[in-house]
Amino acid sequence: MDLSKVVRDVYDFPKEGIVFKDITPILQDPDSLTEAVNQIQDKIKDLDFDYVIGPESRGFIFGVPVSYNLKKGFIPVRKKGKLPFETKEKEYDLEYGTATIEMHIDAIRPGQKVVIVDDLLATGGTSKAMVELIEEMGGEIVGFVYLIELEFLNGRKLLEGYNVHSIIKY
Repeated sequence: MDLSKVVRDVYDFPKEGIVFKDITPILQDPDSLTEAVNQIQDKIKDLDFDYVIGPESRGFIFGVPVSYNLKKGFIPVRKKGKLPFETKEKEYDLEYGTATIEMHIDAIRPGQKVVIVDDLLATGGTSKAMVELIEEMGGEIVGFVYLIELEFLNGRKLLEGYNVHSIIKY
């Protein structure tokens, strides 16, 4: 199934001149959702890893079923102030300002291997911040899988040297 045919373009969202790639139609259609999860997990099913890591919030949508199907644990990465236990954080740059992501301090032990699953690779800022956070905690990233990659934003450049896959490319 070509999932790019299910993605909806929303013009001028969140601001004028942007064409937003809306995955809601994939989520609403059981066959498309199943296909998306299957294609994502097919990219990583043969890798040796301990956890799937998914950033808030759409990384949760795809990361949890993949971790469930592959019998791996799931580690959430959230915006600052959303996790209940002690955290380690990483600040990163946005187009206008900064943002901070966090993980529980006991989420990864040194030497554990992880795969990052998310819906979108755009500029790569969030992904690069996750790399730094995970590696500072002693984790090893063995792969990334994105449902969508906006190639024209060159986010993959920030992830050079890593095993990066995307299902749909624009």
